[in-house]
Amino acid sequence: MPAQSTPADSEQETQAYRCVGSITIARAASTQREIDALPDPLTLDLSGVEKMDTVGAWVIYRTVRDRGAKVVGASQTVQGLLNQVAEADTPTQVRPEEQPGFLRVLSELGEWVSEAGTTLVGLVGFLGSVLISFANIVRWPKRFRLNAVIQRFDLVGVRALGIIGLMSFLIGIVIGQQGAVQLRQFGAEVYTINLVGRITLRELGPLMTAIMVAGRSGSAFAAQIGTMKLTEEVDAMRTIGVSPIEALVVPRMIAAVIMMPLLSFYSMIITLLGGGIYVWIDLGIPPLTYIERLQEVVPIRDLWVGMVKAPVFGFIIALTGCFQGMLVEGDSEQVGIRTTAAVVQAIFLVIVIDAVFAVFFSQVGWI
Repeated sequence: MPAQSTPADSEQETQAYRCVGSITIARAASTQREIDALPDPLTLDLSGVEKMDTVGAWVIYRTVRDRGAKVVGASQTVQGLLNQVAEADTPTQVRPEEQPGFLRVLSELGEWVSEAGTTLVGLVGFLGSVLISFANIVRWPKRFRLNAVIQRFDLVGVRALGIIGLMSFLIGIVIGQQGAVQLRQFGAEVYTINLVGRITLRELGPLMTAIMVAGRSGSAFAAQIGTMKLTEEVDAMRTIGVSPIEALVVPRMIAAVIMMPLLSFYSMIITLLGGGIYVWIDLGIPPLTYIERLQEVVPIRDLWVGMVKAPVFGFIIALTGCFQGMLVEGDSEQVGIRTTAAVVQAIFLVIVIDAVFAVFFSQVGWI
């Protein structure tokens, strides 16, 4: 039944609005319009209400709050619902207050430092677990999973040859072109070979390979392990007594450590090939002269510097990817977040370690 409006005695000059039947979301709009049409003071008679939901209670409560209306005849149930709505009517700040620019930047910086510290501590702890697993495999060689390592060889190494080869070839051409443009100003184009050879073997070969492996294989490690955590496969391994570190992390780290030097050497050769083709076409230096010049100006220790860096980069990439994969929990969105974090952290750590290597080799005289 619809709500009804009943004028009160004129001496009291009070309008009484008698609600009959249901006051629910279906009649909230019409009830509100009828109440708004009545002048103050107003009395709401709820003795005839048979059903009321929270929307109807809000209409009545808001009339009492904003217009000072009186409620009479409310049953115990209706009055309890009105009391609950009144208790829930508290100011809520949808958006936090904006802090001054300096404090906001300082707060974000503090959060970043705290998160970085927590991640570093977790990464060190994860490294400890990995080393313990390696020790267990050495003590009990039968726990070593050769098939898993070979499968990771295919993922990390064989399938990466195409993209690493293309990238290295183009980088060799770019280095040759940029070097020739700058050295031509001094009539020293022949030293382009020196530039291509030394920077490729010492820095760009292992570094660019590490960046490509981090973006390709490091992200794959994080996504694979993260998905296994969401599907509870990691928990199932622990239940049956299989260590997830030994089964999932160790094979990936072994594959990355072994394949990174091979990929780096492959990248060096292709980069030198790209630079050689450019100086042949643009500078007119024949391939035989290019090779002889490389042998004269590039010391063998530059090759060893690059080859020493490569397995360390592979270890860092695999460690970071597996660590972020193990942190996945909750929902599938975490897989994407952790995969992105794995790539960013791996590239950051690789560059930091490369800088440490540069300082170290400079101090020992391998320049």
